[in-house]
Amino acid sequence: MELPTRYDPGIHEQDVYRAWEESGGFQPAAPAGSQRETYMVAIPPPNVTGILHMGHALNNTTQDIAIRHRRMLGHPTLWLPGTDHAGIATQAVVEKKLYADGGRTRKEMGREAFLEEIWRWKEEHGGIILDQLRRLGCSCDWTRTAFTLDPELSRAVREAFVRLFEKGLIYRGARLVNWDCTLQTAVSDDEIEYQTRKGKLWYMRYPLKGRPGEHLVVATTRPETMLGDTGVAVHPDDERYRHLVGSAAVLPFLDRELPIVADDVVDPAYGSGAVKVTPGHDPADWERGQRHELETVNILEPDGRLAAVCGPFAGMSREAARKRVLEGLEERGLLEKTEDIQHNISVSDRSKSPIEPLISEQWFVRMEPLAQPAIRAVKEGALRFSPERWAKVYLDWLENVRDWCISRQLWWGHRIPVWYDEDDVPCASREDLEIGSPHPVTGKPVVRQDEDVMDTWASSWLWPFATLGWPERTEDLERFYPTQFLVTGRDIIYLWVARMVMAGYEFLDHLPEERRCPFAVCSINPTVLDAAGKRMSKSAGNGIDPLEMIEKYGADAVRFSLMLLTKQGQDVKLSRDKFEQGWRFGNKIWNAARFVLMSLEGERGPGTAAGAERLEDRWILSRLARTLRETSQALEEYRLNEAATGLYRFLWNDLCDWYLEIVKPRLADPQDPSGPAARGTLERVLGDSLAMLHPFTPYITEVLWKALGQVIGREGGGMLMNATWPDGAGLEVDERAEAEMETIQSLVHALRQVRMLTQVGERRPLEAIVATRSEDERRVLTEREATIRALAYLESYRVTEEAARPPGTAVGVAGGMEAIVFLGDEVDLERLGEVLESRVDKVRRGIEGVEKKLANRGFLDNADPDLIEKERGRREELAVELALLESNLEGLR
Repeated sequence: MELPTRYDPGIHEQDVYRAWEESGGFQPAAPAGSQRETYMVAIPPPNVTGILHMGHALNNTTQDIAIRHRRMLGHPTLWLPGTDHAGIATQAVVEKKLYADGGRTRKEMGREAFLEEIWRWKEEHGGIILDQLRRLGCSCDWTRTAFTLDPELSRAVREAFVRLFEKGLIYRGARLVNWDCTLQTAVSDDEIEYQTRKGKLWYMRYPLKGRPGEHLVVATTRPETMLGDTGVAVHPDDERYRHLVGSAAVLPFLDRELPIVADDVVDPAYGSGAVKVTPGHDPADWERGQRHELETVNILEPDGRLAAVCGPFAGMSREAARKRVLEGLEERGLLEKTEDIQHNISVSDRSKSPIEPLISEQWFVRMEPLAQPAIRAVKEGALRFSPERWAKVYLDWLENVRDWCISRQLWWGHRIPVWYDEDDVPCASREDLEIGSPHPVTGKPVVRQDEDVMDTWASSWLWPFATLGWPERTEDLERFYPTQFLVTGRDIIYLWVARMVMAGYEFLDHLPEERRCPFAVCSINPTVLDAAGKRMSKSAGNGIDPLEMIEKYGADAVRFSLMLLTKQGQDVKLSRDKFEQGWRFGNKIWNAARFVLMSLEGERGPGTAAGAERLEDRWILSRLARTLRETSQALEEYRLNEAATGLYRFLWNDLCDWYLEIVKPRLADPQDPSGPAARGTLERVLGDSLAMLHPFTPYITEVLWKALGQVIGREGGGMLMNATWPDGAGLEVDERAEAEMETIQSLVHALRQVRMLTQVGERRPLEAIVATRSEDERRVLTEREATIRALAYLESYRVTEEAARPPGTAVGVAGGMEAIVFLGDEVDLERLGEVLESRVDKVRRGIEGVEKKLANRGFLDNADPDLIEKERGRREELAVELALLESNLEGLR
């Protein structure tokens, strides 16, 4: 079988993907097609504004591996793709584009014309990330691609809203929300970035009521918010202020009385120890104000300018007001001092403007009743997190849940389905109400619909079942719900994961409770970091473009590298050169398969590995059996790094480095009677290996599977994507074969190490004596003499129970075996002694460096656990190398 010497992904990937799609293999089998249970994954829908980043690549590779594995096991498998309309992000992108192209604003255009522009933009750009997922090899059922503003999903969103409204779980009220003054909308916590910036801490003097000339000093990073102060809080045990509790301070400029209250959560060590309380513009102050029944004053207009309540500062921007407040305090002698600080500020991730906590009239969902079944789901085992520690994050949020602000002051999204009469009485409706029609509650004419739209999460929390046809009881809903597996990021455990679980229990009330949880396992992605350990981000400019890596190395290399590097529960550090590991592995497999296919050329019909009686045949089939068992178990439990690592070791080490080297003489000799068994073994090992690798590296394995089928004349052709997962028939672990092979490998490794230490040529024939007290080892070494001589390039060797070391020899140690190697006259023993002494010094210095690092408490407390283990392993390796060097040096002396 003629294959190029190197695999070129660019030649194959597009054609292979097209063949997969055209075959219909991404779609689940018909109901009668399998007795297996269905297996479904609903893709975490990326934003229509998104492009593929490395986090997406890791997340979707993980899902695709799970899907491809279950598909090969025979499950009717559905991986349902789609995108999220991303209300605030998409509206911001289009508004910016319209203004840049022609200075147009949405308010000038009007709602209908502006939404037409957004839909036009979405049709042109909204599918980019889905096409990029195709490049990665994702085997989604694209015929079911969903969008959160599709009519079917919009109907589900409205149904959910109306149900909650009718149950009294949705209400409208004035509460403190995150406010984007640039976009003039409430935003959710996930739409906020926290940035560390240089700032100042201003110490301001508030006059004390009834105490002429006395002041109470408060410290703040935002002097302009003092205009909304309605109290001052101190710690009840703070001796400096205890006598003032119950009295009042006076707010400069506005002469508002500020009650001085004792509050346990005040930090006496921060600033002056006295805290200004601004309930209308700070979450902590909001709670403090509620506890002490302080007035709430809203000082900001929606655009961020100061409101009329601010007196002489009304109409100013926040920046101008700050400047003027500080000047006024200076003029009155009320600014005590200023300190330079660094502090975190919250900014909108879209407009990049500072977020303002603001009292605003919004729609809220009562969360506490919805949270209870979602809490039980984890505590009673219906939902499992991987790694398990993320269950605590989930439970902590749900057990302290606050009502959800579900409304947004945008135009792009699901409009709040509430209509009002002339008295502002609201009514939620599943169908649009005509203006002027009778109000369903009061009978008066309907005068308007609510202007707001719903938070994006108000559609995506329904994603696992709305995409299957809910609220209708469709065949798909009955067949595929609940899904089995969710892969997502830690930052949306409560924003999305917890809400999906709440929605499943609340809205799937026609199902028994054990079927309402939307997924059985929630796997939390590690965070992708750069080589320096910093989180990758567009703003930091330290990201790696997965498409660029696919262009350079191929999709398989990107996928496999990610799985090798990503250990469960640990963040992953990436640099561009890391993907070379997957690329090298792919080429190793390609060339190994190329050798096997050429060896099988002309062998028609499926091989059975019958007659595999030689040790190496029994050993590789035993290693195959063990690898199949361990890989299947790891994939079943979503331990993908372990599965990938096991396959890597089996294919690179066992198959390529050992078995192929041992078996080559048998394949080269047409008269060797063991040749057919070797070919049958190779066919079995290659076929099962390609199948096990396929979920990880689908493209290259599909190409090689086709080539293998052509060579052996596999009936019906067929693609690997739709092939059956290896069943292990005829395979069993052969402990004896593995133990005997390990003896051979250990000796060959020791002999190769001697060559390296003594700088004898890699392939120069040598003589050796091998001494071991083990009768079994002596038997194996005697029976396998030809194999060992070939692998270690020995002219001859003698096996004995014990042996004295002759002059001019070097020694290698492998467990209980000692390999004494005659170096020959060509070796300059004096020069070799100098080299060994130099290496002994170098290794000793290395050990000292590692031990110094491991004795450093700071290193042990702060370093990554993997790095600590790596250093301990290095110390052990260096100790072994030192003992070997010293033994050989002593022998030379």
